[in-house]
Amino acid sequence: MFHKTLLVVAMLGAGAAQADPLDLRRADRIDGDAAAGAAKVTVCVACHGPEGNALVPAFPALAGQNAEYLYRTLAGFKRRADPASPMTAQVEKLDDADLRNIAAYFAARKRSAAPAAAGDRTTGAAVFDRGDPARGIAPCRGCHGAAADGHPRAADGPARYAYYPVLAGQNADYLVARLAQYRDGKIDDTTNALIMRGVAHNLDDASIRALADWLAAQR
Repeated sequence: MFHKTLLVVAMLGAGAAQADPLDLRRADRIDGDAAAGAAKVTVCVACHGPEGNALVPAFPALAGQNAEYLYRTLAGFKRRADPASPMTAQVEKLDDADLRNIAAYFAARKRSAAPAAAGDRTTGAAVFDRGDPARGIAPCRGCHGAAADGHPRAADGPARYAYYPVLAGQNADYLVARLAQYRDGKIDDTTNALIMRGVAHNLDDASIRALADWLAAQR
Protein backbone atom coordinates (compact mmCIF):
# COMPACT_ATOMS: atom_id res chain seq x y z
CA MET A 1 0.00 0.00 0.00
CA PHE A 2 2.84 2.37 0.88
CA HIS A 3 4.57 1.78 -2.47
CA LYS A 4 1.30 2.31 -4.31
CA THR A 5 0.76 5.64 -2.53
CA LEU A 6 4.28 6.78 -3.40
CA LEU A 7 3.72 5.84 -7.02
CA VAL A 8 0.45 7.77 -7.28
CA VAL A 9 1.97 10.87 -5.69
CA ALA A 10 5.03 10.69 -7.93
CA MET A 11 2.95 10.24 -11.09
CA LEU A 12 0.87 13.28 -10.21
CA GLY A 13 4.03 15.26 -9.68
CA ALA A 14 5.62 14.06 -12.91
CA GLY A 15 2.93 15.70 -15.00
CA ALA A 16 3.94 16.40 -18.54
CA ALA A 17 7.53 15.33 -17.93
CA GLN A 18 6.60 11.68 -18.41
CA ALA A 19 2.97 11.02 -19.25
CA ASP A 20 3.30 7.30 -19.85
CA PRO A 21 6.08 5.66 -17.81
CA LEU A 22 6.87 2.02 -18.49
CA ASP A 23 4.93 -0.08 -15.96
CA LEU A 24 7.42 -2.51 -14.43
CA ARG A 25 4.77 -3.93 -12.13
CA ARG A 26 3.65 -5.99 -15.13
CA ALA A 27 7.07 -6.66 -16.62
CA ASP A 28 8.18 -10.20 -17.37
CA ARG A 29 11.34 -12.05 -16.49
CA ILE A 30 13.98 -12.10 -19.18
CA ASP A 31 15.83 -14.96 -20.83
CA GLY A 32 19.42 -14.33 -21.78
CA ASP A 33 22.46 -16.32 -22.86
CA ALA A 34 25.44 -15.36 -20.69
CA ALA A 35 27.89 -17.06 -23.05
CA ALA A 36 26.58 -15.05 -25.99
CA GLY A 37 26.68 -11.93 -23.84
CA ALA A 38 30.38 -12.47 -23.12
CA ALA A 39 31.10 -11.81 -26.79
CA LYS A 40 29.40 -8.41 -26.59
CA VAL A 41 30.94 -6.85 -23.49
CA THR A 42 34.42 -5.86 -24.70
CA VAL A 43 33.50 -2.19 -24.81
CA CYS A 44 31.51 -2.39 -21.55
CA VAL A 45 34.44 -3.48 -19.41
CA ALA A 46 36.45 -0.41 -20.40
CA CYS A 47 34.26 1.63 -18.04
CA HIS A 48 32.58 -1.01 -15.90
CA GLY A 49 35.69 -3.01 -15.15
CA PRO A 50 36.80 -6.61 -15.58
CA GLU A 51 33.92 -8.97 -14.88
CA GLY A 52 31.66 -5.95 -14.36
CA ASN A 53 33.38 -4.58 -11.26
CA ALA A 54 33.90 -0.92 -12.09
CA LEU A 55 37.22 0.52 -10.96
CA VAL A 56 36.18 4.16 -11.41
CA PRO A 57 33.82 5.19 -8.57
CA ALA A 58 31.59 7.25 -10.85
CA PHE A 59 30.66 4.18 -12.90
CA PRO A 60 28.29 1.49 -11.60
CA ALA A 61 29.35 -2.05 -10.85
CA LEU A 62 27.31 -4.43 -13.01
CA ALA A 63 28.52 -7.76 -11.62
CA GLY A 64 25.90 -9.65 -9.64
CA GLN A 65 23.11 -7.27 -10.52
CA ASN A 66 19.65 -8.66 -11.30
CA ALA A 67 19.46 -9.49 -15.01
CA GLU A 68 16.00 -7.93 -15.28
CA TYR A 69 17.22 -4.64 -13.84
CA LEU A 70 20.27 -4.60 -16.12
CA TYR A 71 18.19 -5.39 -19.18
CA ARG A 72 15.64 -2.71 -18.43
CA THR A 73 18.38 -0.14 -17.81
CA LEU A 74 20.06 -0.96 -21.13
CA ALA A 75 16.73 -0.94 -22.95
CA GLY A 76 16.00 2.44 -21.39
CA PHE A 77 19.20 3.91 -22.80
CA LYS A 78 18.27 2.58 -26.22
CA ARG A 79 14.69 3.82 -26.02
CA ARG A 80 15.58 7.33 -24.85
CA ALA A 81 18.47 7.74 -27.33
CA ASP A 82 19.67 10.77 -25.37
CA PRO A 83 22.52 12.39 -27.33
CA ALA A 84 23.99 13.69 -24.06
CA SER A 85 24.38 10.18 -22.63
CA PRO A 86 27.59 8.28 -23.36
CA MET A 87 25.54 5.07 -23.22
CA THR A 88 23.50 5.97 -26.30
CA ALA A 89 26.31 5.19 -28.72
CA GLN A 90 27.10 1.96 -26.88
CA VAL A 91 23.62 0.47 -27.23
CA GLU A 92 22.37 1.89 -30.53
CA LYS A 93 23.62 -1.04 -32.63
CA LEU A 94 22.62 -3.74 -30.15
CA ASP A 95 19.36 -5.61 -30.68
CA ASP A 96 17.03 -6.77 -27.93
CA ALA A 97 18.63 -10.22 -27.75
CA ASP A 98 22.04 -8.60 -27.30
CA LEU A 99 20.72 -6.56 -24.38
CA ARG A 100 19.26 -9.65 -22.74
CA ASN A 101 22.47 -11.61 -23.23
CA ILE A 102 24.66 -8.83 -21.84
CA ALA A 103 22.36 -8.57 -18.83
CA ALA A 104 22.61 -12.32 -18.26
CA TYR A 105 26.40 -12.21 -18.53
CA PHE A 106 26.90 -9.50 -15.91
CA ALA A 107 24.24 -10.95 -13.61
CA ALA A 108 26.29 -14.16 -13.48
CA ARG A 109 29.52 -12.39 -12.47
CA LYS A 110 30.59 -12.07 -8.83
CA ARG A 111 30.59 -8.57 -7.40
CA SER A 112 33.72 -7.60 -5.51
CA ALA A 113 33.84 -5.12 -2.64
CA ALA A 114 33.60 -1.44 -3.54
CA PRO A 115 36.46 0.87 -2.48
CA ALA A 116 36.11 1.72 1.21
CA ALA A 117 34.62 5.12 1.99
CA ALA A 118 35.25 7.08 5.17
CA GLY A 119 31.72 8.42 5.42
CA ASP A 120 29.06 8.43 8.13
CA ARG A 121 27.90 4.81 8.00
CA THR A 122 25.73 5.06 11.12
CA THR A 123 23.41 7.57 9.49
CA GLY A 124 23.40 5.60 6.25
CA ALA A 125 22.43 2.39 8.02
CA ALA A 126 19.61 4.16 9.85
CA VAL A 127 18.18 5.67 6.67
CA PHE A 128 18.34 2.31 4.90
CA ASP A 129 16.79 0.31 7.73
CA ARG A 130 14.25 2.73 9.18
CA GLY A 131 14.03 5.75 6.93
CA ASP A 132 13.09 8.99 8.67
CA PRO A 133 9.33 9.37 9.19
CA ALA A 134 9.77 12.91 10.49
CA ARG A 135 11.19 13.94 7.12
CA GLY A 136 8.92 11.73 5.06
CA ILE A 137 11.72 9.34 4.06
CA ALA A 138 10.80 5.68 3.58
CA PRO A 139 13.19 2.86 4.54
CA CYS A 140 15.06 1.29 1.63
CA ARG A 141 15.06 -2.30 2.87
CA GLY A 142 11.44 -2.95 1.91
CA CYS A 143 12.33 -3.08 -1.79
CA HIS A 144 16.07 -3.70 -1.74
CA GLY A 145 16.28 -6.36 0.99
CA ALA A 146 17.55 -6.29 4.57
CA ALA A 147 21.15 -6.73 3.38
CA ALA A 148 20.70 -4.48 0.31
CA ASP A 149 21.20 -7.55 -1.88
CA GLY A 150 17.87 -7.25 -3.68
CA HIS A 151 14.27 -7.97 -2.84
CA PRO A 152 13.99 -11.29 -0.99
CA ARG A 153 11.59 -12.57 -3.65
CA ALA A 154 13.59 -11.38 -6.64
CA ALA A 155 14.55 -14.93 -7.61
CA ASP A 156 11.32 -16.82 -7.01
CA GLY A 157 8.53 -14.28 -6.65
CA PRO A 158 6.62 -12.20 -9.20
CA ALA A 159 8.93 -10.75 -11.85
CA ARG A 160 8.41 -7.18 -10.64
CA TYR A 161 10.65 -7.85 -7.63
CA ALA A 162 13.64 -8.55 -9.87
CA TYR A 163 13.46 -4.99 -11.18
CA TYR A 164 14.54 -3.63 -7.77
CA PRO A 165 18.34 -3.48 -7.97
CA VAL A 166 20.99 -4.96 -5.74
CA LEU A 167 22.66 -2.03 -3.93
CA ALA A 168 25.20 -3.75 -1.67
CA GLY A 169 28.77 -3.09 -2.81
CA GLN A 170 27.76 -0.52 -5.40
CA ASN A 171 30.20 2.35 -5.95
CA ALA A 172 29.32 5.20 -3.60
CA ASP A 173 29.95 8.05 -6.04
CA TYR A 174 27.64 6.43 -8.57
CA LEU A 175 24.93 5.98 -5.93
CA VAL A 176 25.23 9.63 -4.88
CA ALA A 177 24.73 10.80 -8.44
CA ARG A 178 21.86 8.40 -9.09
CA LEU A 179 19.96 9.24 -5.90
CA ALA A 180 20.33 12.95 -6.62
CA GLN A 181 18.87 12.37 -10.09
CA TYR A 182 15.86 10.63 -8.59
CA ARG A 183 15.43 13.34 -5.96
CA ASP A 184 15.63 16.11 -8.54
CA GLY A 185 13.10 14.46 -10.85
CA LYS A 186 15.55 13.75 -13.66
CA ILE A 187 14.62 10.06 -13.98
CA ASP A 188 10.93 9.32 -14.42
CA ASP A 189 10.48 6.92 -17.33
CA THR A 190 9.38 3.81 -15.38
CA THR A 191 7.04 3.18 -12.48
CA ASN A 192 10.01 2.17 -10.34
CA ALA A 193 11.72 5.46 -11.16
CA LEU A 194 8.61 7.31 -10.06
CA ILE A 195 8.59 5.40 -6.78
CA MET A 196 12.24 6.34 -6.28
CA ARG A 197 11.44 9.95 -7.07
CA GLY A 198 8.99 9.95 -4.18
CA VAL A 199 11.36 8.07 -1.87
CA ALA A 200 14.33 10.35 -2.56
CA HIS A 201 12.39 13.62 -2.65
CA ASN A 202 13.23 14.56 0.94
CA LEU A 203 16.80 13.24 1.05
CA ASP A 204 19.34 16.01 1.56
CA ASP A 205 22.88 15.80 0.21
CA ALA A 206 24.32 14.64 3.54
CA SER A 207 21.80 11.81 3.85
CA ILE A 208 22.45 10.70 0.28
CA ARG A 209 26.19 10.62 0.89
CA ALA A 210 25.82 8.69 4.14
CA LEU A 211 23.47 6.18 2.54
CA ALA A 212 25.77 5.67 -0.45
CA ASP A 213 28.84 5.18 1.73
CA TRP A 214 27.03 2.62 3.87
CA LEU A 215 25.75 0.69 0.85
CA ALA A 216 29.19 0.61 -0.75
CA ALA A 217 30.58 -1.04 2.39
CA GLN A 218 28.06 -3.90 2.40
CA ARG A 219 30.12 -6.39 0.40
